[in-house]
Amino acid sequence: MAEFAPAKVWIRRAVFLALAFVIIVIQLVPLDMRPAVWAAPDILLAATLAWVARRPAYLPVFFIAAIFLITDLLFQRPPGLWAALVVILTEAIRKRSNNIRNMPLIVEWGMIAFGIAAITVANRLVLAIVMTPQAPLGLTLLQMMATILAYPLVVLIAHFGFGISRPNPGQLNSRGQRI
Repeated sequence: MAEFAPAKVWIRRAVFLALAFVIIVIQLVPLDMRPAVWAAPDILLAATLAWVARRPAYLPVFFIAAIFLITDLLFQRPPGLWAALVVILTEAIRKRSNNIRNMPLIVEWGMIAFGIAAITVANRLVLAIVMTPQAPLGLTLLQMMATILAYPLVVLIAHFGFGISRPNPGQLNSRGQRI
């Protein structure tokens, strides 16, 4: 079974890319022409954080950077700012992924919530410093809270729908190294 691990990793990466494409298309398609009074959660961010926290090998940094740079361009955000902040957060989570596997979900959720809040505040501060027009603070905070609240649901869907679970203690990768 170990000889199929590299193909499994590439399949998981392709699944994530397809999922990201679907999420982006759903966000781009106008479902209602009235102005939004609430902000939907950033499901792509929550899914990325869940995949990186659970199986960091499935999402290399260049995948994350490319996907979020594309979203910056498609959603007409300042190119690279949100992508850079997400990459910084995912790399911090990747660095702590061995510790995360031993944490209960509530502690992991708190750590992810702190990271989402930190990059949201950093994004707002950078945009304020360069005097770029921003969404109202209330909508930004609603989206941040909705993303944080959606994280456990995204983890459940990733686990049961896509098989993205924490590695078992002592589990080995295809090269015989501990995960």
